[in-house]
Amino acid sequence: MKRVMIAGVCSGCGKTTVTCAVLQALVNRGLAPAAFKCGPDYVDPMFHSRVIGVPSRNLDGWFCDKNLINYLLNKHGGELSVIEGVMGFYDGVGEAASSRALALDTGTPAVVVIDCKGMSLSLGAVMRGFLTFREPNNIAGFIFNRLPESLVPTAKALCGEMGAAYLGRLPYKKDLSIESRHLGLVTAGEIADLKQKLNGLAALAEEHIMIDEILALGDRAQSLPFSPPAVPQISGKPPKIAVARDRAFCFYYEDNLDLLREMGCELAEFSPLKDGSLPEGVSGLILGGGYPELYAEELAANASMLADIRRKIGGGLPAVAECGGFMYLCKSIGKHNAVGVIDAAAYCAGGLRRFGYISLRTPKDSLFGELCLPAHEFHYWDVTALGDDCEAVRARGGARYRCAYAGPSLYAGFPHLYLYSHPEAAAGFISKCQEYENART
Repeated sequence: MKRVMIAGVCSGCGKTTVTCAVLQALVNRGLAPAAFKCGPDYVDPMFHSRVIGVPSRNLDGWFCDKNLINYLLNKHGGELSVIEGVMGFYDGVGEAASSRALALDTGTPAVVVIDCKGMSLSLGAVMRGFLTFREPNNIAGFIFNRLPESLVPTAKALCGEMGAAYLGRLPYKKDLSIESRHLGLVTAGEIADLKQKLNGLAALAEEHIMIDEILALGDRAQSLPFSPPAVPQISGKPPKIAVARDRAFCFYYEDNLDLLREMGCELAEFSPLKDGSLPEGVSGLILGGGYPELYAEELAANASMLADIRRKIGGGLPAVAECGGFMYLCKSIGKHNAVGVIDAAAYCAGGLRRFGYISLRTPKDSLFGELCLPAHEFHYWDVTALGDDCEAVRARGGARYRCAYAGPSLYAGFPHLYLYSHPEAAAGFISKCQEYENART
């Protein structure tokens, strides 16, 4: 399978912009690329998906072992699979869960994006450092973001000197820039002229980035063995599960939803912003992450939805609520009313809270059962009562703390879970949904 990684020297160096420009150029050529994101990020895959027209997937070395990563990569691959890196190429949990680790684990050639603003010959020091800091590393070449045309000969000469491919540059165009927010870029759905910007970036890519060379580089990817993961078989009628999806709730790992479908579940999407109640006949509920704080007034105004969710969760409807979904289940978000099944208030903490990978141990009587699940936190809002049903252990440093609400019919907390890492967690949730359905009929 043809594939290439577009990584970067750091967060904010332009790798998402370059990735989307290359993907849109491939689509405009009539190809059907696939897109992946290294790491736990939700926002960047939304942009990939808007380009290619199908979901982008996450490949995360903290959530998945090498076999599962290669299974998912091959399952969802396209004519050229483009993997966007995370943070800087070498950044991860120690030596693990980094772009470099993923490139090696998947046998994928890597292209490193360098933001050239304020540099000329110092580019060579950055290039040399990335090429030699850890070996092997699968770095095949560089793309130079915001490189002036006058420095193209310098960049080409440096690539030749170091035996790396010069794969082009992306000039800066203010009208094609994408705004940022504290969690990264604004979401794709918030940009009215996104398609126009993407086509403008694709035109720049066709002119200044070596698309043909990148396609050829994809042929150098190694074929690596893998075996499909063991997925529990579900007996009885699979449940229908409501999934919140709109501007306020848009952070989902597509593989979580895929796994539930593979296990037979019917997923019914709904909007807490616009719909008056949950979809008819559901026996489970998933409230994903997102930005409910930006839409708190609209969410509060939808009183019938708040009342329906409050009544049904109070009646035992199994529910999974992560991060923004957790905030929505609290009494309030800022000054606006929310569902109120959790006796806590969500508030702006004024800075990043509990950022990073954790291991989350759930209690035996929870809807997941007793498991130790890899998870991730990244949020600027907090709640007045975090919950204490689960134990979290930080991947960096090993610090421990209590968090989340995890009972027989509810998981609600800031940690985001990746169900493919432990399909038995999905099986536990499905079983609780079936019990609820059987008790209702």
